[in-house]
Amino acid sequence: MDRVAEAMRAVARQEFLPPTQRERAGLDVPLGIGHGATCSQPSTVAETLRLLDARPGHAVLDVGSGSGWTAALLDHLVTPGGTVVGVELDPALVSFARRNLTAFLGDLAPRVEQAVPRRLGWPDDGPYDRILVSAEALDVPETLVAQLADDGRMVIPVRGRMTVVDREGDGLRIEQSGAYTFVPLREE
Repeated sequence: MDRVAEAMRAVARQEFLPPTQRERAGLDVPLGIGHGATCSQPSTVAETLRLLDARPGHAVLDVGSGSGWTAALLDHLVTPGGTVVGVELDPALVSFARRNLTAFLGDLAPRVEQAVPRRLGWPDDGPYDRILVSAEALDVPETLVAQLADDGRMVIPVRGRMTVVDREGDGLRIEQSGAYTFVPLREE
């Protein structure tokens, strides 16, 4: 069975959208969640999750958690035994994601932390087996690569191309596929 498809069925997108967008949850389009952020279209989320290949027991960092939907999907993929930490820059989105995750998953919901200005990721809980970035970078950020565990993987849009970064010993293997549009990755 396709684990990502099963996660997408189990974690309803509509539960992570503002009330004004919920009737559009089934459309395969990005939907605004306020504060200049979007909830990515389901086909894009499914593709990034397949590339990420998060498995039970993995520690995962979700950069740009937005509404919390990807954190909930990741939580589904890494259970049992895994952990998910989300990071979001906008305080209003941090609160929105936390409320959504708690309403959907209760006390076992993944954490969403307020990003520290000018510091990408959440090194406090690293290293991570997987890092998912839901915002477009100009280059592969070294600060996020440094948070990857040995044999870890990061999926990040870079200059319009979905990029898979695999840590292999002291080196990296970087592959790109598909053209995508995301909001810009900000460090502010």
